[in-house]
Amino acid sequence: MSTWLEEVELTDGNIKLVSLKASHKKALLAAASDGELWNLWYTWVPSEKDIDSFIEIALSQKANKMALPFVVIDIKSNTVIGTTRFLNADAQNRRLEIGSTWYAKSWQRTGINTICKYLLLRHAFEKLNCIAVEFRTNWFNYKSRNAILRIGAKQDGVLRSHRIDANGILRDTVVFSILNMEWPVVEKSLKYEMDRFN
Repeated sequence: MSTWLEEVELTDGNIKLVSLKASHKKALLAAASDGELWNLWYTWVPSEKDIDSFIEIALSQKANKMALPFVVIDIKSNTVIGTTRFLNADAQNRRLEIGSTWYAKSWQRTGINTICKYLLLRHAFEKLNCIAVEFRTNWFNYKSRNAILRIGAKQDGVLRSHRIDANGILRDTVVFSILNMEWPVVEKSLKYEMDRFN
């Protein structure tokens, strides 16, 4: 099980998820600059001052087999438009989380998130044989909560005062999941939504 979470490239249509590298620093900063996403107080999108830390943490989690971070690339323009990752991987219990996801503002509400979630969920359930895939977000991140519900996840609960953020604020974390038995209908729904954008 030590090789359960192996590096992989996932592609569908004009979107490609490739393994995050330190060399993506400049491209990630450019994507985050589109909308100055680092100003969102309820999530961590890196700016010039903490991009190195963001990448170091992601690569450290990958080295420890706890995560598999990706950059999201628009194939037509060969442009990095965001990032996402598998994280909190539990190989023994075949569970993981999809998170640390953000997209450049001009790419939000374009169907990109649906495509990325489809690619990640398909890999998780069909290749990694996951029993469950989790999603977690800040209580105040209403857009994220609604997006998670739209892809077919169900809310498991709220972890009250779950974490202390960089500003010392206690965060309530909302937990969602999709179970392997739910994947066929979730897949059907995601494909339907993807067809609407094509």
